[in-house]
Amino acid sequence: MDLFSNVEPAHQTFSSGLVYLRGFALANEQALLSDLYQVILAAPLRTMMTPMGYPMSVATTSCGALGWIGDITGYGYSAVDPQTGLPWPAMPETFLQLAQNAALAAGFNDFSPDACLINQYHIGTKMGLHRDKDERDFAQPIVSVSLGIPARFQFGGNKRSDKPIQVLLGHGDVVVWGDASRMNYHGIMTIQPNTHPTLGNKRINLTFRKAG
Repeated sequence: MDLFSNVEPAHQTFSSGLVYLRGFALANEQALLSDLYQVILAAPLRTMMTPMGYPMSVATTSCGALGWIGDITGYGYSAVDPQTGLPWPAMPETFLQLAQNAALAAGFNDFSPDACLINQYHIGTKMGLHRDKDERDFAQPIVSVSLGIPARFQFGGNKRSDKPIQVLLGHGDVVVWGDASRMNYHGIMTIQPNTHPTLGNKRINLTFRKAG
């Protein structure tokens, strides 16, 4: 049973500038998941590398005009999937509408994402504190959608040393940040053992950005 299916979406804005939209992605859940599977089928999840030469703990793919990539030369965006040499799958309309509606609910008008980074977490994986700084357009917000098992999201300040807040994100939850908080540090703490009726023991995160 989906623990979040009967919960009305809640809108909470933290002092750090983070906007939390509980259950916001559940309204069109089945179509969203169907489109997600199609994207992963066209551009399979893979392990990117860090500039230090280490494999990332999460599996990654992208859709949209631009896709995020990482290797020993650094991080950035590419119009083609380096694994196939083909353009990334187009961003599904369900993805685009969700991102734009969430941005609007958080107070950001005219969000036009051209990249959706898809990260898959397994139990025991995490994402260290970092900033989304590879994009060209910092005027538009970040929209992040959580699917699958819960994760504890950390959201800090403009300095790595700023103490982050922690928000437990469940299936269908969305967080949005931008303006003065656009470059804030954020990350995912180690995923704890759990299971989701549809996605099993995985967490999938969709991060929408205006990259180009």
